[in-house]
Amino acid sequence: MVISVNNIDFNVKIMITPKDKSTGMMGKKFTSENQGMLFLMDDADHCFWMKNCIIPLDIIFIKDGCISNIHHNCPPCKSKDCGNYCGEGDMILEVKGGTCKRLGIKLDDRIEF
Repeated sequence: MVISVNNIDFNVKIMITPKDKSTGMMGKKFTSENQGMLFLMDDADHCFWMKNCIIPLDIIFIKDGCISNIHHNCPPCKSKDCGNYCGEGDMILEVKGGTCKRLGIKLDDRIEF
Protein backbone atom coordinates (compact mmCIF):
# COMPACT_ATOMS: atom_id res chain seq x y z
CA MET A 1 0.00 0.00 0.00
CA VAL A 2 1.16 3.55 -0.68
CA ILE A 3 0.52 6.44 1.70
CA SER A 4 1.61 10.03 1.30
CA VAL A 5 2.88 12.63 3.77
CA ASN A 6 3.60 16.13 2.41
CA ASN A 7 3.35 14.71 -1.14
CA ILE A 8 6.06 12.15 -0.34
CA ASP A 9 5.02 8.57 -1.04
CA PHE A 10 5.83 5.70 1.31
CA ASN A 11 5.42 2.04 0.44
CA VAL A 12 4.05 0.51 3.62
CA LYS A 13 3.33 -2.98 4.83
CA ILE A 14 0.08 -3.13 6.79
CA MET A 15 0.20 -4.67 10.28
CA ILE A 16 -3.27 -5.95 11.20
CA THR A 17 -3.02 -9.27 13.06
CA PRO A 18 -1.96 -9.47 16.72
CA LYS A 19 1.16 -11.41 15.65
CA ASP A 20 2.10 -8.75 13.07
CA LYS A 21 1.60 -6.00 15.65
CA SER A 22 3.68 -7.73 18.32
CA THR A 23 6.67 -8.48 16.07
CA GLY A 24 6.66 -5.33 13.90
CA MET A 25 10.22 -4.46 12.87
CA MET A 26 11.94 -7.02 15.12
CA GLY A 27 14.91 -8.40 13.21
CA LYS A 28 14.01 -6.50 10.01
CA LYS A 29 15.44 -3.66 7.92
CA PHE A 30 13.90 -1.51 5.23
CA THR A 31 15.36 -2.05 1.76
CA SER A 32 14.73 1.50 0.53
CA GLU A 33 14.43 4.99 2.00
CA ASN A 34 10.66 5.47 1.75
CA GLN A 35 9.41 2.20 3.19
CA GLY A 36 7.43 1.75 6.37
CA MET A 37 5.11 -0.32 8.48
CA LEU A 38 1.61 0.94 9.15
CA PHE A 39 -0.08 -0.47 12.26
CA LEU A 40 -3.90 -0.31 12.24
CA MET A 41 -5.03 0.11 15.84
CA ASP A 42 -8.01 1.03 17.99
CA ASP A 43 -8.26 4.77 18.61
CA ALA A 44 -6.50 4.94 21.99
CA ASP A 45 -3.16 5.48 23.69
CA HIS A 46 -0.51 3.02 22.52
CA CYS A 47 3.10 2.33 23.46
CA PHE A 48 5.73 0.81 21.21
CA TRP A 49 9.18 -0.43 22.11
CA MET A 50 12.34 -1.23 20.16
CA LYS A 51 13.12 -4.70 21.57
CA ASN A 52 15.05 -6.82 19.07
CA CYS A 53 14.91 -4.14 16.37
CA ILE A 54 18.11 -3.79 14.39
CA ILE A 55 17.77 -0.25 13.02
CA PRO A 56 16.65 3.07 14.58
CA LEU A 57 13.07 4.07 13.75
CA ASP A 58 10.89 7.16 13.70
CA ILE A 59 7.57 6.19 15.31
CA ILE A 60 4.70 8.33 14.05
CA PHE A 61 1.29 8.31 15.77
CA ILE A 62 -1.67 9.22 13.56
CA LYS A 63 -5.12 10.24 14.79
CA ASP A 64 -7.96 11.04 12.39
CA GLY A 65 -5.55 11.29 9.45
CA CYS A 66 -3.13 13.76 11.12
CA ILE A 67 0.17 13.19 12.88
CA SER A 68 -0.43 13.51 16.62
CA ASN A 69 3.05 12.53 17.93
CA ILE A 70 6.50 11.66 16.60
CA HIS A 71 9.32 9.88 18.40
CA HIS A 72 12.47 10.57 16.39
CA ASN A 73 15.33 8.14 15.78
CA CYS A 74 14.35 5.59 18.47
CA PRO A 75 17.38 3.34 19.06
CA PRO A 76 17.28 -0.48 18.90
CA CYS A 77 17.14 -2.28 22.25
CA LYS A 78 18.52 -5.71 23.14
CA SER A 79 17.76 -5.79 26.88
CA LYS A 80 14.59 -6.78 28.75
CA ASP A 81 14.09 -3.19 29.98
CA CYS A 82 13.47 -1.34 26.71
CA GLY A 83 11.92 2.11 26.88
CA ASN A 84 8.41 2.79 25.62
CA TYR A 85 7.43 5.30 22.96
CA CYS A 86 3.81 6.31 23.53
CA GLY A 87 1.14 8.36 21.83
CA GLU A 88 -2.51 8.52 20.88
CA GLY A 89 -3.90 7.43 17.56
CA ASP A 90 -5.66 4.90 15.39
CA MET A 91 -2.59 4.21 13.24
CA ILE A 92 1.14 4.14 13.89
CA LEU A 93 3.68 4.48 11.10
CA GLU A 94 7.25 3.24 11.56
CA VAL A 95 9.89 4.52 9.14
CA LYS A 96 13.68 4.50 9.07
CA GLY A 97 15.16 6.64 11.86
CA GLY A 98 15.82 10.23 10.79
CA THR A 99 13.24 10.19 7.99
CA CYS A 100 10.91 12.75 9.60
CA LYS A 101 13.66 15.33 10.14
CA ARG A 102 15.19 14.67 6.71
CA LEU A 103 11.84 15.19 4.95
CA GLY A 104 10.38 17.87 7.23
CA ILE A 105 7.53 15.68 8.52
CA LYS A 106 6.01 17.25 11.63
CA LEU A 107 3.04 17.28 13.99
CA ASP A 108 -0.37 17.95 12.39
CA ASP A 109 0.80 16.91 8.89
CA ARG A 110 -1.94 14.99 7.06
CA ILE A 111 -1.61 11.39 5.90
CA GLU A 112 -3.20 10.61 2.52
CA PHE A 113 -4.15 7.19 1.22
